[in-house]
Amino acid sequence: MKKLLAILLCAAMLFSFAACGDAKTTSTGNADENAVKSIDETEQTVPSKITAVAKDKLKVGFIFLHDSNSTYDKNFMDAADAACKALGITDEQKIIKTGIPEGDECYTTAKELVNSGCQLIFADSFGHEPYMIKAAKEFPEVQFCHATGTRAIIEGVPNYHTAFAEIYKGRFLAGIAAGMKLNEMIDAGKFKAEEAKMGYVGAFPYAEVISGYTSFYLGAKSVCPSVTMEVQYTQSWFDIEKENSAAKALIANGCKLISQHADSSGAPSACEEKGIPNVAYNVDTSNIGPSTAIVSSKITWTPYMTMIIKAMLDGGTIPADYCATFAEGAVELTPLTKVAAKGTQEKIDEVAEKLKKDEIRVFDTSTFTVNGKELTTYLADVVDLGDYVPDTEAVKDGRFIESEKRSAPYFNVIIDGITVPEN
Repeated sequence: MKKLLAILLCAAMLFSFAACGDAKTTSTGNADENAVKSIDETEQTVPSKITAVAKDKLKVGFIFLHDSNSTYDKNFMDAADAACKALGITDEQKIIKTGIPEGDECYTTAKELVNSGCQLIFADSFGHEPYMIKAAKEFPEVQFCHATGTRAIIEGVPNYHTAFAEIYKGRFLAGIAAGMKLNEMIDAGKFKAEEAKMGYVGAFPYAEVISGYTSFYLGAKSVCPSVTMEVQYTQSWFDIEKENSAAKALIANGCKLISQHADSSGAPSACEEKGIPNVAYNVDTSNIGPSTAIVSSKITWTPYMTMIIKAMLDGGTIPADYCATFAEGAVELTPLTKVAAKGTQEKIDEVAEKLKKDEIRVFDTSTFTVNGKELTTYLADVVDLGDYVPDTEAVKDGRFIESEKRSAPYFNVIIDGITVPEN
C-alpha cells in the first residue's frame, strides 16, 4: 500500500507541477492520469527571470551543516568568500549560519534569513532539501539554492535551484594516484599484488557516497588491476572519532591505503598514526599527514557561487538543476605531495585530458562487473521520492550515464571488488 501511495503521489506531483512531453495512453487511447512519468518525460523547471538587485542592497544568506572544522563545509565557505569578494559583496551583506542540522532548524534558519533581508539563500547539505523547498514555496520572491539536492527538476518551484558537479571524475583521478601508490609499494616488496586492498570511510550508503567510492576504486583499478576495496560507513557526515575508528578498523583488516567520503580529519590522522597512505576529500591534508597524505579531490564551488550572485545583480536566471563539469574546471585535485608515487602527475594529466574529451568514461561498463556480469541495463531512481519506482534507464552506449539525468549522483550499484557492510 505504501508503494502504491508513493507512486500515485509522484504521478500527481509530476502532473501538477511539470511541463511534460507526450502523455502515456491506455489501450483505449485516453491519457492515463495515474501513469508515472519518467524523468525523460518531465522537463526541468524553467526559473523565472530575477529582478536585478542593486549591489549595495543585496544580502546573501548561507546555511552550513557544520562549521569550518568540517572539510566539506569549509570548501563551501571558502567559495562563498571568494565569490562575494570578486563581485564586491561586503561581509556586512553576508549572513552565515553554521551548525544547522538537516531538520526543521534549516527551515527556521531560512525564515530568519528572509526576515533579515536576504534575497538569496544557499544551503549545502543533502538533508536540507525538504526544508529549503518549504521555505522557497513560502517566500517566492527569494531565491533558494541548494548543493547536492535532487528535487528541483520535478518540484516545479521556480525560485528553488539545485547544483552539483562531476566529482566522480575527480575521484577517478584520485583513485589513479592511489593505484600508482599501491603499485609502488608492491614493486618495493611491501606486499603482494593480490594483497592490494584499499579501505574507504564513507558517511552514509547514499548514491553520492557510492558513486564516489566506486569511481575512486575504478580509477585505482585502471592502473592496479588486482586491487580490492572495503567500505565502512560512519552514519554521519562529520564525526572525528567515528572516522578515525573506521580508518583504524580498515587498516587492521589489511587495507594498505585509505580514502574517504566523510568530512573530518579523523581518517587522515589515523593514517598518519599508522603510517598508511591516504587520499582525502575537499582539502589538502598534508599538514595532518605529512608522511602519508597523497592528494585530495574537490568540487570548486566558486564559479557556481559567482553565477548565482551575479544573476541577482544582473537580473538573470539561475538554472533549476546545474551540473558543473570537469572540463570547465569545476572539479580539482589538490597538489600531489612527495608521498605520491613517481610518475603519478604525468598519468593524472594524461587521463584528465582524455576525460575532458570523453575518450575515457569513468563508469564504462566493460571495466567492471556486478555479480560476475557486465551491467547492461539499470533503472535508476533519479527523482528520490522515497518509494518512487526507479524507471530511468541509466546504461547507454556501454556506460552508466552518471549526472546526466540530474546533477546529483544516482549511481548506487555495488560492483565486484568492493565489499560493504551487510547492514
